[in-house]
Amino acid sequence: MDAAQALADLTEISSQIESALLAGGDGTVLASTFEAGERAGGVAEAALELLREAETTAATSEALVQVQVATQEGCLFVVRDDRNVVAAVTGAEPTVGLVFYDLKTCLRLVAEEPEEPKKVPRRRRKKAEAAVEADDGQE
Repeated sequence: MDAAQALADLTEISSQIESALLAGGDGTVLASTFEAGERAGGVAEAALELLREAETTAATSEALVQVQVATQEGCLFVVRDDRNVVAAVTGAEPTVGLVFYDLKTCLRLVAEEPEEPKKVPRRRRKKAEAAVEADDGQE
């Protein structure tokens, strides 16, 4: 699924998300619901910086894959996978687990390869067409 569609699906299913963006691991914005394009770039950079800073203070040497920052006015959620990062802004007191789940689902959708249409072998297609023609003749 492309980034814009995955983000549209995310904001449609998650009523708690006010704005969101998808970016590559380097911070390049792939899709955004933020009104101003410049703001999306700033949010993408801030999201990656937040992950880097959180890693320096974490008690583990493993790379962090998600982080949440909460203020009295709202929250910023950031989730990343091997290739992309998704960041979302919510109002105050969101359902944290659900927002993280929705963001991870968005990343999975972007990572999925589009399915190739299934091809019916020519012989089977001709048999199916012949069966349809035979049914049409019996009416």
